[in-house]
Amino acid sequence: MAIFARVVDEGSFRGAARSLGVSPSRISETVTELENYLGTTLLYRTTRKISLTNEGRVFYARAVDMVRSAEIGLNELNALSLEPVGALKISIPAFMSSSKLLTAMGEFAKLHPHVALTISSSDVPVDLIEGGYDLSIRIGWLSDSPMMSRRLGHLNRALVSGSDYAASRPTPNHPNDLESWDWISYAQRSDAIAFMNGEKEVVRVAGQNQIQVDNIESLQHLIRQNLGIAVVPKFVVEEHLTSGSLVKLIPEWRLKPLGVFAVWPDQARRENLTVLFVRFLAENFEGDSLAGFVAGNSRRFHHD
Repeated sequence: MAIFARVVDEGSFRGAARSLGVSPSRISETVTELENYLGTTLLYRTTRKISLTNEGRVFYARAVDMVRSAEIGLNELNALSLEPVGALKISIPAFMSSSKLLTAMGEFAKLHPHVALTISSSDVPVDLIEGGYDLSIRIGWLSDSPMMSRRLGHLNRALVSGSDYAASRPTPNHPNDLESWDWISYAQRSDAIAFMNGEKEVVRVAGQNQIQVDNIESLQHLIRQNLGIAVVPKFVVEEHLTSGSLVKLIPEWRLKPLGVFAVWPDQARRENLTVLFVRFLAENFEGDSLAGFVAGNSRRFHHD
């Protein structure tokens, strides 16, 4: 019944399969078994869409009531129980897949063996509602939104290049010296990068780029190929900076750190479990030092 309700909510077997993390064939078989058990057709199926039969409309309303009651029951159970139970579907940026944040999620799973975590990684922002996610980790700064959110920490950034590329250019002393350099663009970030010095002077540099990518792994790979410069989260390239294959440019100029936020729907299906999980991440994720920056409580979200 829950799967049938999800098919109607998503508008297709494929959409329901994507949100539940199972194959479309499994979804189709389950709905067919339900129809056979009830002895009636619940859904009209065409190659383009599905629609409810009269019987399906009546049954869908009851199925939704059942799902809501079950979710309320799980929330109440988790509020009272010392051992939480349930499942959470989480979206994280792909470049955080080997970070301390994922380590904290693993520690949560160890502590709570009756909680199932489905973790999806993508540097492209996802739609929580459409994707059926209970929680998303966002990097940047939050804009006004009906979503609930909690700041987990910060990530420092660095402007880097391959050592050979840097050696082929005059040593830059000011951000404006980098305008003519080759920049590798990151699709989720604005073109202009803001630099600050010790006197709070802000300089924005757009640069020029031949290549644009949509994930950090590709970005750092191309930097190591000496194809240009880019701003990246510092922890991603720390090893290469230590080895000398990458170098940090104009280190006396600072870049604003990135906020790390947990974001979830205001009417979360697993509210108590989600809040428990977010609280654990906030207490156990060790982000970078702010290094002199003072973070506000703004809910504005953007990549700078």
